[in-house]
Amino acid sequence: MRTSSIAGVALAVVVLIVAWMSLFTVDQTEQVLVTQFGQPVRVIADPGLHAKVPFVQSIITFDRRLLNFDNPGEEVILGDQRRLIVDSFTMYRISDPLRYFQAVGSAEDAIIARLSSIVSSSLRRVLGSNSLPAVLSAERARIMGEIRGQVNEEMTGFGVSIEDVRIRRADLPPENTQAILSRMQSERDRKAKQLRAEGAEAALRIRADADRDRTVLLADARATADKLRGEGENKAIEIYAEAFGKDPQFFGIWRTLGAYRDAFASGGSRLVLTPESPFLRYFRETPAAVAPPAAGSTP
Repeated sequence: MRTSSIAGVALAVVVLIVAWMSLFTVDQTEQVLVTQFGQPVRVIADPGLHAKVPFVQSIITFDRRLLNFDNPGEEVILGDQRRLIVDSFTMYRISDPLRYFQAVGSAEDAIIARLSSIVSSSLRRVLGSNSLPAVLSAERARIMGEIRGQVNEEMTGFGVSIEDVRIRRADLPPENTQAILSRMQSERDRKAKQLRAEGAEAALRIRADADRDRTVLLADARATADKLRGEGENKAIEIYAEAFGKDPQFFGIWRTLGAYRDAFASGGSRLVLTPESPFLRYFRETPAAVAPPAAGSTP
């Protein structure tokens, strides 16, 4: 009785061990390649519980998620013979575990060396047929599309699909940076000199036009002033003549007093005259009374 119990327990243990070695689970982020004596048998991509032949078959797990590979910076010669230090990264996925296993083995990072070589070759090939302005403009999307297409085509045989290839940075080599900066500065200086020359020319033209307009305006103003002055003097002469004709004696007295005012108003005038000078006659004698106009006469 005791021997049969031990045998039952041993049998149960063996069954459990066989069941444990026969069953395995596949996670949603994984895909499994089942091998038998080292040879691939089938690929399991559906998540859940699965079975295999114990002691005969084994499983190799591959990640089915998107993987990233950073390609180190390398110098690339562009189509216009300019050099760039290109730093890129690649997003890829293991799409066919069987082909991947047959190509590089079971290690997930075994593809890195091959992927790096293919990406580098494709970068050099595509960028070598494009100029620097194209790489630095909106055409970069088209260029990266060509690179991604070439890399994906070559990596298909390894069971890998390329989701994206991107240029993270594109810098000039240190020895070329200073030369390009100097050339850019020279170009900016030339443009600045050209703009200054054009500005000076425009300023001279505007100044010349302003001087010409000023000269014309001043000439017209002087002509108008001379005309008005002449008309005023002519009118004054007419008024003086009319006043003189009405009362010559009063007009003479008024003109003489006006001359006294102009001569002595400042207080610093000096006149060298004889006492008998006609200019000083009203200092010697009182002006004769002016008779009022006769009644009915025109003033």
